[in-house]
Amino acid sequence: MLAKRIIPCLDVDKGRVVKGKKFQDIKDVANPVELAARYNREGADELVFYDITASNEERNIFLDVVEQVAREIAIPFMVGGGIRTTQDIHSVLHAGADKVSVNSAAVQRPELIKESSDKFGSQCIVLSIDAKRTADGAFHVFINGGRKDTGIDAVEWAKRGEVLGAGELVVNAMDADGEKNGYQIELTKKIADAVNIPVIASGGAGKIEHFSEVFAEGIDAALAASVFHYEEIPIPELKEYLSSQGIPMRRKA
Repeated sequence: MLAKRIIPCLDVDKGRVVKGKKFQDIKDVANPVELAARYNREGADELVFYDITASNEERNIFLDVVEQVAREIAIPFMVGGGIRTTQDIHSVLHAGADKVSVNSAAVQRPELIKESSDKFGSQCIVLSIDAKRTADGAFHVFINGGRKDTGIDAVEWAKRGEVLGAGELVVNAMDADGEKNGYQIELTKKIADAVNIPVIASGGAGKIEHFSEVFAEGIDAALAASVFHYEEIPIPELKEYLSSQGIPMRRKA
């Protein structure tokens, strides 16, 4: 069985790591370069960097911060936010990213997934899906930092993303984000069962058991932010616990 991955997430706004709840009430947390270096030391399997306001503000990602973070770490590094063209993807990869996450622009022009996958390889292209349950009980895809409901069914969009060439999916459960009540397993499992590419659960981690719960459902990786930022769950302790539960973990080199 492949090892499960623990992935800290740096939500970055104006060059600083921030965190909120349900994509609202954003608060300053830390310097992204210092935090990235800490996660690299602690044995995180990968690191994610989201420029959370780039798409809504229709601006390019802060490449200088990406470059600084990339120099500090030796683990796979995914970057997203404001990615609209294959040239944007080239710039982010050139700045030191190993993978690029596409979200709003891919919803608006799905051909971006195929074009970028053909050019850079599917292993570099991650489709990030911001999803929330709507009044009718369905899960819809949201864009522009969770501000706009597209009306697109999240599971169907995940399946289409795989067909277009995405090599991996991140499922950002907006209802669970920052709540610390556990991952949105219903949505994440529906998507994982519908595709044949790795799925990363995101949103809702609050205690150590939440990670074992999501991995028990066959999810490939778990992303979290505040529980790691504030050292409520130290990554080495989390990996020890998961290993004790029979969940395969990569050991720190």
